[in-house]
Amino acid sequence: MAHSEMSQNKLQLEKKDIKAKILRWMNISMLVSIFFASFFFLNVNPLDILAAPVPMITFLVENFFPPNLSNFSTYLSAIMQTLFFAVAGTYISAILSFILGILMSERLNPNLLVRSIVRYFVSFLRNIPVLIWASLLVFVFGIGNMVGLIALVLATVGFLARSYAESMDDIAEERLEAIRASGANYMQILVHGLIPEFASAWLNWTLFSFEINIRASAILGIVGAGGIGMAIQTNLARRNFTEASTLIIVLVIMVILTELTVGRLRKKLT
Repeated sequence: MAHSEMSQNKLQLEKKDIKAKILRWMNISMLVSIFFASFFFLNVNPLDILAAPVPMITFLVENFFPPNLSNFSTYLSAIMQTLFFAVAGTYISAILSFILGILMSERLNPNLLVRSIVRYFVSFLRNIPVLIWASLLVFVFGIGNMVGLIALVLATVGFLARSYAESMDDIAEERLEAIRASGANYMQILVHGLIPEFASAWLNWTLFSFEINIRASAILGIVGAGGIGMAIQTNLARRNFTEASTLIIVLVIMVILTELTVGRLRKKLT
């Protein structure tokens, strides 16, 4: 009897194993099919993509090198604009996102209706790329620095507000309850309960956002929102490839220096 039960259990395990293998191979087949179907739909040969780096590198070497530094001083203003776009955009976004984060947090805002409205609003901001915001705002305000700054703030608030809210919800409820039980008002709960616990996460998310904004500030110039991106786009349109090369190298250096600086700050402050 025991031997029969063991045989049945073994048979069931073998059947489960076979089903699991079939399911695994079905999933793999589906993923591979989707991969090739995407190339078929796009009418792109995967072999062409593998061969693409050779002509691309050849074109870059022949046209973009050596970089032309003769007019570098004329682009200093555009370079500084990109930097200050990121600084101003991050500052403004951090303030607005802190307020929205509180309104989105279950720990700090018991009103479900307000929480839901703010969450949908932030989700709307987050799901529209910064380049789309800039393109729309160019039609409203025309080409200029204000367009770039507003677009950057809208996109960054969508990212930061959600990140802040999630970090606020991770704060231990016991600490907030202890402060509430002592008779503290709402502002005192925020100052003595929220901010000390939230400061580390706030620094991490804000500095991370600043890194992203340096790159985004350069992209904004493509649609005429100012900064180094606009200078790169203008030179490419005029086929001044060696000057565009100089600006691209400057942008890469800016991004690398920002990452290194922000990385060190995060280690020291958190």
